[in-house]
Amino acid sequence: MRGSAGFLLCSLLLVAPQCAEVAAQDGQPDPKTPCANWMGGAPGYPGHNGLPGRDGKDGKDGLKGEKGEQGVEGPRGDPGEIGTPGHEGPRGFPGYPGQKGEKGEGAFVYRSAFSVGLKERAPHPNVPIRFSKIFYNEQSHYDASTGKFLCSIPGTYYFAYHLTVYLTDVKVSLYKKDKAVIFTYDQFQTNNVDQASGSVLLHLSSGDEVWLQVYGEGDNNGVYADNINDSTFMGFLLYPDPDVH
Repeated sequence: MRGSAGFLLCSLLLVAPQCAEVAAQDGQPDPKTPCANWMGGAPGYPGHNGLPGRDGKDGKDGLKGEKGEQGVEGPRGDPGEIGTPGHEGPRGFPGYPGQKGEKGEGAFVYRSAFSVGLKERAPHPNVPIRFSKIFYNEQSHYDASTGKFLCSIPGTYYFAYHLTVYLTDVKVSLYKKDKAVIFTYDQFQTNNVDQASGSVLLHLSSGDEVWLQVYGEGDNNGVYADNINDSTFMGFLLYPDPDVH
């Protein structure tokens, strides 16, 4: 028994160097060799961490997350440009009538006007012609007894006259405060009836008088009137002075 044990130990000692030589040549023992599983070596130390690998491909999108809370309102932006006007909308229904307003103060309307005609055929020269046919004299500012218009409301007035001329020439003038303002002359044509006329705008003060008068001698007094021919004189207030109350 001792001889067998000694022989076995010698055999192992002879085989071990060969296995070590083979391992030195190959770096690692061949698993097919008899010594591969006979004796394991001690575990080595862990190696150093290798370099990071390259990024992998993007994965597929995940499921949509839940809606988050509303954020804080940001600052107000600059106003934008005005857009083009839109189409006109349909017309609305009429509104209800408003309440009746308070009654205002009545405004005084200034009136002054007259329109008169001649009755006698040939008025006297160099004196006011007395037009006694009254067409309009509601304010009684014209005096038929004197033939003069008396201003009661200061302002701007319009005066006009239209005279029938017959039998002889006519020279007339419109007077204001004893001064002739305009003149009219018409030369009579034999066997004919003429017309002489004139008009003027005058500013009058309260108390001013205006009238029509034949001037010159009697051969220039052809102002005429009958049942089919009239000679007229008229005037009216256009507008009163601003300071009239």
